[in-house]
Amino acid sequence: MVDWKRGARRLLYPAYEARMLRRMPGDIPKHVGVMLDGNRRWAKAVGRDTAHGHRAGAANIEPLLGWCDEVGIEVVTLWLLSTDNLNRPEGELAPLLDIIGEAVASLADQQRWRIHPVGALDLLPASVAEQLKAAEEATRDVDGMLVNVAVGYGGRREIADAVRSLLNESAAKGMSLEDLATVIDVEHIAEHLYTKGQPDPDLVIRTSGEQRLGGFLLWQSAKSEFYFCEAYWPDFRRVDFLRAIRTYAERERRFGS
Repeated sequence: MVDWKRGARRLLYPAYEARMLRRMPGDIPKHVGVMLDGNRRWAKAVGRDTAHGHRAGAANIEPLLGWCDEVGIEVVTLWLLSTDNLNRPEGELAPLLDIIGEAVASLADQQRWRIHPVGALDLLPASVAEQLKAAEEATRDVDGMLVNVAVGYGGRREIADAVRSLLNESAAKGMSLEDLATVIDVEHIAEHLYTKGQPDPDLVIRTSGEQRLGGFLLWQSAKSEFYFCEAYWPDFRRVDFLRAIRTYAERERRFGS
């Protein structure tokens, strides 16, 4: 019975997805943040090790970016590794960092998207940080969607880094703390975020059924819409993505008014 249902879904979903695309409302988000959550739980559910889950999750990144291209999204931010994740046991962390590095390098090789690392790269092993920087440099002139890869990323750390950068910049200009305190506003801090110059995310998607931000884009997501999907990240499908976009488009965004 289960195999029959799966076979039916494989036959019916392409037509269903095509109909969803045709009927997609016009209000498409410009910037989508995605919390790629559930790799380890997916691996446990299928009886495999953690590294297998991370590899399956990495394999689902390129399809996601293709779906984003398909509907006209301009910026995507992928949360691949948090600052908290860096505290995982070395036996899990080292393979995960290798998988992330290989995945980002593969995206760069496609020459379809501009890669931009966001996170505290100084917290990462030097080889991984260099891999991320190389991907950014290799895609700098690509005329495609901007893809932020958040590795070693934490929202509180980002805000602290932004304030530190602002203070250093002001000191270099000879401005005193008292002078800075009289003029500082939210825009000054925004200009020093990892995503400076980019639109804030209109939509944040989190997989695996968890319904919390966990520190993802804390500053930027103040006015974002959120979509929580029950599927673990490796099982996240095109139809799930299209449902998230459709749900966003159907919402009335008031921005506090």
